[in-house]
Amino acid sequence: MTETFPFFVHGFFYFALGVSVGSLLNVVIDRSVRNESLFGRSYCDHCRKVLSWFELVPIFSFLFLKGKSRCCQKKLSFQYLIVETVTGLAFVFIYFWAKSLVQMLVLFGLVSLLIVIFVGDLKYQALSDYVIFSFFAFSFSYRFYLFFSEFWERELNLSADFFLRFLAEVSLYFLDGLIVCLPIFLIYFLSKERAMGQGDVYLSFAIGLLFGWRSGLIALYLAVVFGGLVGLILMLTGRARLKTKIAFGPFLVFGSFVMLFFQEKVYDFFKGIYQF
Repeated sequence: MTETFPFFVHGFFYFALGVSVGSLLNVVIDRSVRNESLFGRSYCDHCRKVLSWFELVPIFSFLFLKGKSRCCQKKLSFQYLIVETVTGLAFVFIYFWAKSLVQMLVLFGLVSLLIVIFVGDLKYQALSDYVIFSFFAFSFSYRFYLFFSEFWERELNLSADFFLRFLAEVSLYFLDGLIVCLPIFLIYFLSKERAMGQGDVYLSFAIGLLFGWRSGLIALYLAVVFGGLVGLILMLTGRARLKTKIAFGPFLVFGSFVMLFFQEKVYDFFKGIYQF
């Protein structure tokens, strides 16, 4: 009982934190694409009336208002409830999965941005530049974290060799990004932006920066396979045609999420098959 209680308290705290962040992510998702300020008062999607504080309590307000706007009684998007809940659950998972406070905080940022990219591209088929570049920055930070974690674990001394190795690592990070984004860039360039968008190129570069070229290409492979399966299902059910444009960002997010938390298992699986 004494062990279960702290577990529940910690889980509830990080769920509440994630839900609150999820509420902010909903603002970022809609306003970043519309090029609106992120700091303005929240308003009703339908009648544009400014909302009161009790209409903005994550999850609770949506359920209490039965999914309808209080000012005009029109239905609210389930996006708000889903994003808040998923972010809350993700934060709990990260808290118990992360090995250090720094890793946990960086993962909070990475997963939050992945959620914004997933929902934003799915809803608007557009990726905001500053969201992509924020993901780029967090990806870079995560690679730095892994590099320095290895350094401290091996108790290496600061020396000229260390700094040379550090500079070499940074160069390799960018090379990883270029290798992973090259296939997406070629599709983007050859199709004249009809098959892939510029945001997909930037996102794939950040994925390579985050994982390295091997795991980054696996994340890309998972995105292509999963995207192909979803596209096939949509065509078989009559919801899409061969020329229907389907956002690729959500599938890149799917591949990234899998590799972020299950990288070793997935890598070992592909290593056993392809022997690389």
